[in-house]
Amino acid sequence: MPNDHLREPSRSQPVPGAFRPLFWLICLSLLLGFAFQGSRGLWGPDEGRYVDASLQMLDTGNYLVPGYSPDEVNFSKPPTTYWIIAGAMKLGGRNAWAARTPYALAFLLTILALYAMGRRLVPEKPWLPGLVYACSAFPFFTSNIISTDVFLTLSEAVAMLGFVLAAFGEGPRPAKRYVLLMWLGWGLAFLTKGPPGLLPLLAIIPYIVSRDGWRGLGRYFNPGGLILFLAIGASWYVVVMLRNPWLPHYFLHQEVYNRLFTGAQHRHAGALGWALIYVPTLALGILPWWPSAARGLRSAVSVQAWKAWRSSHSTEYFLALWFIVPFVVFCLAQSRLPLYLLPLFMPLSLMVALSLRHAVDLHRTKQRIWLLIWVIALLSAKAYGAYFMHSENDNRLMAKQLSEQVSPESYATMIFIENTDEDYYIEEETPWGVRMYLDKPVYGIPLNAPQAGESLCHALHSWPSALVVIDSYISPDRVDPLLKACQVHDVTRVGSWRKRVLERVEP
Repeated sequence: MPNDHLREPSRSQPVPGAFRPLFWLICLSLLLGFAFQGSRGLWGPDEGRYVDASLQMLDTGNYLVPGYSPDEVNFSKPPTTYWIIAGAMKLGGRNAWAARTPYALAFLLTILALYAMGRRLVPEKPWLPGLVYACSAFPFFTSNIISTDVFLTLSEAVAMLGFVLAAFGEGPRPAKRYVLLMWLGWGLAFLTKGPPGLLPLLAIIPYIVSRDGWRGLGRYFNPGGLILFLAIGASWYVVVMLRNPWLPHYFLHQEVYNRLFTGAQHRHAGALGWALIYVPTLALGILPWWPSAARGLRSAVSVQAWKAWRSSHSTEYFLALWFIVPFVVFCLAQSRLPLYLLPLFMPLSLMVALSLRHAVDLHRTKQRIWLLIWVIALLSAKAYGAYFMHSENDNRLMAKQLSEQVSPESYATMIFIENTDEDYYIEEETPWGVRMYLDKPVYGIPLNAPQAGESLCHALHSWPSALVVIDSYISPDRVDPLLKACQVHDVTRVGSWRKRVLERVEP
């Protein structure tokens, strides 16, 4: 028998005029999302890689296979992020503003999805979850970082919105259109980041079973929804695996097994790696709301409170599962980065909103002043990062320095030769983002790899001229025999950059 007593008790309906705060929430989100969005250069390695792969799609017309250069394919992520950035740069030009505009829009749309969830879960103040998310430090700053995680968060927001509308409706059965919306979101999430995008499903399953029994799952895992998910989320995978028979092994071994069970990604593996990365991310990222978030999580991990929630607080129980289940998976996996936690700031924002729904009243002058001060602080920090922080991995700065050494008009492509035999090192150390500023394809060659000579020759003979950038740990004498083997006509030393030798080569 389904546990009907677990179904959320009816709440009061939103008061008349509740859409008025939505207007101000949208205005605030646009301000926070778009302010200084393109003022900062691309910072490597991630931002440069994503933009470079998007430019590769635009330059070649190959939107099926992501790659950093004609010789560097990259299947570590599905293509959604590259498609979005490529489309934005097609419309807005090859610049940081165009590349980051989709992130500001995704930030806004995620907040609107939280508003829609708030109408069901926090009807007294449906705008409050979106306000909490918009003003939380981590979601705000990550909206300015080119990555897959902002789009993944939006996709999961669509999925969870569909689930909330379906599971917390007035009728005993979920509306089919909301279930389809949920599976649309899961399809987009899977096409954005693969299996990690489906982690909230691990929270939905026990929630539905505890509330409606095992038969209740069938209402959400219906054929129509599953077909929609496969059509959107799996179609690209099927096509590329049929064309590249080695990909199933790559996906399962490299992208699933290695990330879950090994430190091959060099991303804070080990017993305490999760604490070093995730605890500061949560503690600082939820500012200025952390006291309310801490109270909610503290009660959630209490066995006594957990059982009490299951019997009388269905909403809080659901939000706790939504946060805790994926978080445990992230902690157990051996590949850990702060951005992985971004989707979890949605249930956190909803939990904070539930906790503060009776305390927050923006009609009070004092609360409005504190909110204004915090918004100014966020924007000031973003402006400081854009104009006064000078990262060594700033690809715009790198491009300027290279242009001062060698005129971009004197070569057609750039080849970075690195002192390694690992593809991972090539991905992380090659400044892929200079492609946007110099308008030159970029190659990365691992000198110590067996195929180094063949890769170098192929890159050189694909273009009329090349600027070869030799790693500071490599003597040019090691590279000269490879260049001669490629039967190049002219090699000219043209300067140095960051202790790296620069040579202009004509095949």
